[in-house]
Amino acid sequence: MKHRTVADVMTTDVVTVTTETRFKDLAALFVEQKVSALPVFGRNGTVAGIVRDTDLLKKEELQHDLSMGLGSVRPLRWRRGVHAVAVGSVAGEVMTTRVVTVTPDVSLAAAARLMDKHHATCLPVVACDGTLAGVVTPRDLLRVFLRPDADIRDEIFRDVLDNYLGTNPVLLDVDVRHGEVAVTGEVERKSMIALVLPLVRAVDGVVDATADLSYAVDDSHLPTAASKTPSWPIGA
Repeated sequence: MKHRTVADVMTTDVVTVTTETRFKDLAALFVEQKVSALPVFGRNGTVAGIVRDTDLLKKEELQHDLSMGLGSVRPLRWRRGVHAVAVGSVAGEVMTTRVVTVTPDVSLAAAARLMDKHHATCLPVVACDGTLAGVVTPRDLLRVFLRPDADIRDEIFRDVLDNYLGTNPVLLDVDVRHGEVAVTGEVERKSMIALVLPLVRAVDGVVDATADLSYAVDDSHLPTAASKTPSWPIGA
């Protein structure tokens, strides 16, 4: 079963900045380009960091606190690092340097796990030579759920039922509506029934799945090859 990768959904026409891009220009790009994060290039041409629109808002918060007379007491929430970002005037001073990146061949599921783990809203996609190949956002990852129902149905028949399980697809019906799958009919062996739902749910674009299946052969009591005791001659 082939899963879609970051390369299938990433944005390749990326708006980027350098470490010297000024604060006001960053704000203009966020507003005009309608993006939430901007990769920052260092002098060597590789990704040095990433600036999020929320990073710029720290300056607004600091200015508000100063206007309220809180600047002199340095509130606890204005830790040294946060304060440095708030007073920064160029991208290199406000960017996040601990950037979580992915390569184009990473699966969409793995990219989603990284986003969730690191609370990231944008992952730069880096090629093997260290150059920026694109960016991937949560919105990009959601594209997999826009797959046509007919494409999902065809993949289940071809990759799950025929190629992987090896059961006769003619004896099965796969109904897909809005990404929700219902599999009915007969599989060859009883042991296949437990495999159907996990495999179907693993197909890209499937929202949920149910199965109502019968079987032709009950193989639950048949010994497997691994459980058979070898009949070696005595003394061998």
